[in-house]
Amino acid sequence: MDIQSLLGELVTLIIMALALGMDAFSVGLGMGLIKLRLRQIFYIGVTIGVFHIWMPLVGMLIGRLLSDTFGTIATLLGGGLLILLGVQMIFASFKKGDDPLITPVGFGLIVFALSVSLDSFSVGLSLGIYGTKTLLTVTIFGLVSMVLTWLGLLVGKKVQAWLGSYSEALGGSILLAFGLKLLFPF
Repeated sequence: MDIQSLLGELVTLIIMALALGMDAFSVGLGMGLIKLRLRQIFYIGVTIGVFHIWMPLVGMLIGRLLSDTFGTIATLLGGGLLILLGVQMIFASFKKGDDPLITPVGFGLIVFALSVSLDSFSVGLSLGIYGTKTLLTVTIFGLVSMVLTWLGLLVGKKVQAWLGSYSEALGGSILLAFGLKLLFPF
């Protein structure tokens, strides 16, 4: 493989990683509207980065064996999880003093990371069929999504200070809208 085609593949993968990572940024923006410490933001970004490594990796492996039927299922599951998180955050914003049912800690963090990385699984299926370089692909996807998640969470944290008590409802609305967009592309 010559340097020009390698550079072309690298640019293509970075563009794909940015496109996939933008959902992590958007959802991070919404999740950042709840009160998070910097340590939590760090762990959330790393967790989402890891999920954006292993989800496309699994997708690529399966994509080499099966058709792209699972891509639609992954998108539906991701949309459903985001809707669930969004509705939960909206309801939690009206209950003063109660902790939200799902927070980006422990199991909630796993659900959160899974919801934003399911589209990476779908892309991994496609890339597996076409036989792209696995290690390069998953490394770029993981790093870009981690950085974009951190940016989204940090911007959300800043906005949260301005919006006060309405910030959690706004964050939930963002997650809900993003989930609906996954289920009903418009």
